[in-house]
Parts: sequence; structure tokens; C-alpha cells
Amino acid sequence: MTYQDTLNWMFSQLPMYQRQGKTAFKKDLTNTLNLASRLNHPELKFKSVHVAGTNGKGSSSHMLASILQESGYKVGLYTSPHLKDFRERIKINGKEVSKQFVIGFIKRNKVFFKAHKLSFFEMTVGMAFDYFAKQKVDIAIIEVGLGGRLDSTNIITPEVSVITNIGLDHTQFLGDTLEAIAYEKGGIIKPRIPVVIGENQKETTPVFKKIAEENHSNIVFADKEITSDYKSDLIGSYQSKNIKTVIQTIKTLQKKGFKISENNLKQGLQNVVKNTGLLGRWQTLNLNPKVVCDTGHNKEGLNYVMQQLSNETFNKLLIVFGVVNDKDLTSIIGLLPKKATYYFCKPDIPRGLDATELKNVFSKYNLKGEAYNSVNEAYEMALNNADIHDFVFIGGSTFVVAEII
Repeated sequence: MTYQDTLNWMFSQLPMYQRQGKTAFKKDLTNTLNLASRLNHPELKFKSVHVAGTNGKGSSSHMLASILQESGYKVGLYTSPHLKDFRERIKINGKEVSKQFVIGFIKRNKVFFKAHKLSFFEMTVGMAFDYFAKQKVDIAIIEVGLGGRLDSTNIITPEVSVITNIGLDHTQFLGDTLEAIAYEKGGIIKPRIPVVIGENQKETTPVFKKIAEENHSNIVFADKEITSDYKSDLIGSYQSKNIKTVIQTIKTLQKKGFKISENNLKQGLQNVVKNTGLLGRWQTLNLNPKVVCDTGHNKEGLNYVMQQLSNETFNKLLIVFGVVNDKDLTSIIGLLPKKATYYFCKPDIPRGLDATELKNVFSKYNLKGEAYNSVNEAYEMALNNADIHDFVFIGGSTFVVAEII
């Protein structure tokens, strides 16, 4: 099979959350453990940091990888979802896994995958762990896919467990209260492994403290500990919370013997995009007019993004917006500016919400705009209608951003 053949098989034949939604969610780790056994337990062959959270886990993971790279370590990075190419999910020192490794891994294990009905995500986690073990990385930053306790990544025993924050997202899987979601994400806390929590929240702090106590794990809340102000090339006021989480995590790794200097820390934060290739976090795509995209898509994420947007100066605001069909629109619609012209679109995946349906819901809340046949058509129309002093924002879904950048 060619690389494209391999991807087509992975995407079309197997359960995959980003395409199917809830039916792709697995309720236990049996498949992942079976695959790990088949692969001779690669998860035991490299050190790791495990990163969970509702928002910020992707940015935090990339920051951590960048700092460790600046410190001279060979760093694996596993994140999801990808924006343009599947291989973005699996990197070492910013370089994507080779097409040949992807092809070979699927070819070697295809019969096993079919027999055990592995999901897209289960396969991908196995691929990442196998790659990191074979490439002998010094440490890998492993981002949780969904939740924590039952996530396929949760077979590792990391150097430190990190939970950025808790918000109401994926409630159909994780529960509809902050406490319930915290319990699921707190499932990455392991016996006697230190845990860093990014944000102290009154609903979730007791949950994390209880799980940490049961596991005899030292727990630290980064927003209570870190007072120094560091800058990053990841622009966006919302990154300040992620930076504090990252700094506290680095302090924990230093205590475990990792050699990371103050200069490594600063350089790592300033060169995240260069070192890791991160895309879609308050990313500027054009200057006249200014065009910015951001992958923030739930209530907390969009709240941060809209705060950042309020700091911009412009004449007119044009928003290219699309969502997936299981999105709770009532939770986000109040965050969005009424003084904007909306260009509604459907991301090109089966879970994409029809643009006309999105327009009809928004119009009830006095958010005005037109529906377009595709993300690119919506973007082109927004650009055509904008002058150099206007501002175009693209967002609502990771999949909308993916089609533009």
C-alpha cells in the first residue's frame, strides 16, 4: 500500500472519533493493552510526561517538547488531532514520523487490527509508542486524546502527570459536571507519580486532591506556585495559564534529574513553533486585512479566544465559523460578538454541522451572516468583503482551521 492507501484504510475502515463521534469511544483499555503486548510493551521503553485537560493540553505539550529539545534531549511528541497530515500526531524533535514507518506499521499489524476491531486512535497510540521506543527517545510528551482514565494513552507510567484545566466539553462521554470530568481526567494520576494541575478550581480541586492522596502522589497547583512572567511565541493572552503549568512541570522534571537551564526554558518558550511545528493557535495568516485562526472550540477555549479578539483594533469584524454536529451551541453562542458578519460553513467531515442549520440557530440570537457551500468558499467571500483595516477570524472547530492553513 502507498502512504495514501494506508491513510484511506485507517480513516475509512475503523472507528474514529473525529469522524463518527460517540460511537468511536471505547469504554476500556483492553485493545490498547493487547496491542502493547503484541508490540513487546514499547510504553515501558521510554520516559514520558502525560498531559490531560479540557483546554491547553496541546499548547502545553508543544511548549514542554520545545523546552526539552532546547535542553538537548531527543523528544517524542504525540498529539491529536492533526490539521493537515496524519504524521503531525507523531514527531521527534519537531520532525514528523516517516511515511514509510506509518505504512510498515499498518502492514505488519493489519490482520491484528481487523481481528480485534481496533479504533483509529488505539492504532495510532500503538504506532507512536512503537516509534518512540524504536527511535530511543530520551523522553516523550504524550497528550491525552479524550478524558484520561479510559484514554488509550493511559498505559504509560510518566515522570509527571499534568492536567491543565477542566471545562464542560465532551460531556456525552465524560459526565456533565466539572467534578465528573475531573474524575475522568484525574485517571491519569498514577501511584507515587507527581501531578501538576494548571488551574485551581473550586469544583475540581477536591477531586484531584482525593485521587492524588489515594495514590500517594505529590500534587501541585501551578497557578498558586508560579508568579514569574515568561513570554512565548504562542501568541494569545490565554497562553499565560499554559505557561505557568509548563514551568511547574519543568520544575518537577528538574527534581527528577533532567538538566534544564533557565536559558533552555526561555528559549524553549520563545521557539515553540520553530521547534515543534505547532499550527492553529492564534495563528496570523494575513496582515492586510489581518486574518487570524484559532482551534479553540469549546466554551472555555472560545472564551479565551474572544478575550484575545477584544484586544484587536479594526473597522469591521468578519467571522468564518463552522462546528461539528454534536456541539452544544447554547454553551458558546453567548460568547460570540453580535457586531460581526458571519460566514457560516460546514467542515468537510461527516460530523460537520450543515452551514444553513448553523445560520438558522445563530440568527435566533441576532448573529447575522450567510451560509456557504464550503469552508474555503466562506473564507474567500470574507476576504473579498474585507478591506485592509478589517479583521477576519476563522474558527469554531479544529476542522475548519485545518481546511484553511
